[in-house]
Amino acid sequence: MSFVPHFDLMLLVQTFGYPGIFLAIFAESGLFFGFFLPGASLLFTAGLLASQGFFNPFILIPGVTIAAILGDSAGFWFGRKVGYRLFLRPDSRFFKHEHLQRAEVFYEKYGSRMILFARFVPVVRTFAPIIAGVANMRYRIFLIYNVLGALLWASGVTSFAYFLGRKIPGVEKYLSLIIIAIIIVSSIPLALEAWRAHKNHDR
Repeated sequence: MSFVPHFDLMLLVQTFGYPGIFLAIFAESGLFFGFFLPGASLLFTAGLLASQGFFNPFILIPGVTIAAILGDSAGFWFGRKVGYRLFLRPDSRFFKHEHLQRAEVFYEKYGSRMILFARFVPVVRTFAPIIAGVANMRYRIFLIYNVLGALLWASGVTSFAYFLGRKIPGVEKYLSLIIIAIIIVSSIPLALEAWRAHKNHDR
């Protein structure tokens, strides 16, 4: 997950408003070039700004949830139609095969539930729906986990930040620390998978 200093992120969120937030969540949820966007940090920042009156939570929370669902669905159908071509692409600045491989590991480990769990793992959440499409997962099953994951991730993170901002005045002063904590916690699954892969490779 990309880290953007809290003052820059808050300024960007306020500047681009609802369209920018929804587009960023849509892109990070399923467009392979959107993996670098700060999804969870953006959701938290937007929720915090909503608690201060910058956004209407009754527009923001449903909006980010729908954007997350549509983004995953776009990634799924991209994977179903042309996703296999990603495996033939050379590495570039905006695409690396290791991102696909991480998503593949999650799919092998969790199967259809990957779509739910991947929501909370940076990079993997971008490529998970593409892998599901390439693997010809049944769309009905995919959609169930897609909606559930969006509710827990997009709605959950945004709502938590909103209520935190309402209950704790001045919490925005600690936003940079909170974002760092989000990055660390959300990176733990990737670190564990990398450690396991390294351990298995050494055997």
